[in-house]
Amino acid sequence: MRTWQVERRKRTRHLIELGGLIVKARIVELTSGDRVMIFGALLWMADKLQSDQGEHARAIWSEKGRQAFENGKSDPG
Repeated sequence: MRTWQVERRKRTRHLIELGGLIVKARIVELTSGDRVMIFGALLWMADKLQSDQGEHARAIWSEKGRQAFENGKSDPG
């Protein structure tokens, strides 16, 4: 298999895993799959991470995600 094929498969797997997190967090369910709303929320999140509150948001969100994974919760909220 060529290097570019291996890299493409890695990228595809990574994107699928990220999409799975959106489903696991019930974002699709809560937004009725509204891609515009989901994209807007992701943009808001990116703005927050780039703000002066970015480190605080990272700490809170990382802890919340870690706890949800440890508890096997499908709803991290």
